[in-house]
Amino acid sequence: MRRLALLMAVALGGCSSDLATFSDQSEIRARWEAQNVYPQHYKDDLLAYMRVYLNNPNGVRDAGLTPPQLRPVGPGDRYVACVRYNARDSDGKYAGVKEGAAVYVSGKLDQFIDRPRQVRDICKDAAYAPFPELGRLSR
Repeated sequence: MRRLALLMAVALGGCSSDLATFSDQSEIRARWEAQNVYPQHYKDDLLAYMRVYLNNPNGVRDAGLTPPQLRPVGPGDRYVACVRYNARDSDGKYAGVKEGAAVYVSGKLDQFIDRPRQVRDICKDAAYAPFPELGRLSR
């Protein structure tokens, strides 16, 4: 009889652990989704970041930008604005067109992804609109 009681206790303990894990996963997912707030000032945030990110922000060419859209990033979706640009390198020569993905959390720029393979996956089918503000950046 004691063995049966012990087995029942172990079995129930395992179930509660699975329920807790499911509950934790649901809670994490709910928190993640709650942070998906459309970034109202996404251009301003991105311009401020690019001014610091680029070695030479003067005279950027071929700048394009997509409006933020929910795209898969990490364990769920995030608002992402895809950006394309041709900036000068530290010698003042144009380095060629590059792409990046600006990821927004709670309406603010959270990270900028610049690894080509990852950006290609995130920004596939991106329809870029001209982004002349990036071309007018200066130090």
